[in-house]
Amino acid sequence: MQALWMLFASFAFSLMGVAVKLASETYSTAEIVLYRGAVGMLMLGVFMRWQGVSLRTPYGWRHAWRGLVGVVSLWMWFYAISLLPLATAMTLNYMSPIWIAAILFGAAWWRRQRKFEWRLAAAILCSALGVVLLLRPSFHAEQAAAGLIALSSSLLAALAYLAVRDLGRMGEPETRVVFYFSVSGVVAGLCSSLAAPEVNLLHQHSLRGLGLLLAVGVLATLAQLAMTRAYRLGNTLVTANLQYTGIVFSSMWGILLWQDILSPLSWLGMAIIVASGLVATYYNTRNNPANKPASDPIATEP
Repeated sequence: MQALWMLFASFAFSLMGVAVKLASETYSTAEIVLYRGAVGMLMLGVFMRWQGVSLRTPYGWRHAWRGLVGVVSLWMWFYAISLLPLATAMTLNYMSPIWIAAILFGAAWWRRQRKFEWRLAAAILCSALGVVLLLRPSFHAEQAAAGLIALSSSLLAALAYLAVRDLGRMGEPETRVVFYFSVSGVVAGLCSSLAAPEVNLLHQHSLRGLGLLLAVGVLATLAQLAMTRAYRLGNTLVTANLQYTGIVFSSMWGILLWQDILSPLSWLGMAIIVASGLVATYYNTRNNPANKPASDPIATEP
């Protein structure tokens, strides 16, 4: 079931990327981050009140850490999307599963844990190969800085995803985790407006602009909820591997909206991405019966 949650999250994130790319023609990164957080706060506040979920949490500092790395990563990613082709920005940001695999490997080696899921890590590496074949990310010299920013955002995203997983295993409901992340976005946007006078929060909106900002907020909130549940219920590496389907969705949007033409190598890359996701899911299911919790290389950590 966690596979379906991650697939939905990837689909929603791909749509959000399209909306961010279009909105960046009119709004600054700070504005997009702020409105994305504000919409999320409103949606989740109403939903949590309806469900009777309290805002009180014993893990305030953990939420703060997740919010810090998550918002900085989000900010860097949105900024990169505004400067780079959407496919390139998406590709570089989706290197986060590789960082996750590296972090898990480092933790297992440091703790001398013998059980490390090499096959799942290999599936993630195969997905990375598929990404390269699919999009072959490249940028001009003047875009090198933006490319490095996008790549750095993927490292911070990996830390944020692991923080989400830990909060979920501590029993924090998805709505509370995503609500406080949305709060972090609003705070970051407001602080940016105070520090940077050129950021105009009283922007003269158009109907199209408001629609794009609303789409960014709604899609991001739904995707965050689905992603949080996927990481809480599923195996960390399998869930991370399925993130790569977002690249496939983004490529399809390029075909439908901008008439992008994919080469045979690109189609091969898509096939590798989908196949590696299926292999990883099958391997995880085979080794984890329905009556047992999902195996996780760092689940036994104190």
